[in-house]
Amino acid sequence: MRTYKVTGMTCGGCEAAVSRAIRQRLGEDASVEADAGKGEVRVSESADPQIVVFAIDSAGYAVESVSD
Repeated sequence: MRTYKVTGMTCGGCEAAVSRAIRQRLGEDASVEADAGKGEVRVSESADPQIVVFAIDSAGYAVESVSD
């Protein structure tokens, strides 16, 4: 799994928006957790990182860092 640190996520609605955006663009589910303005998104390593970042950005959030 690849982990994306995301800023601006604070609630379940944020989690749902990011999950929906990734599912629409990649056709796969992601593990999304929001916590006090920062969150983590975990997606399989086979997913194109550029598409994942675009999906998160399109949901209104910013990727701070990516780690394997």
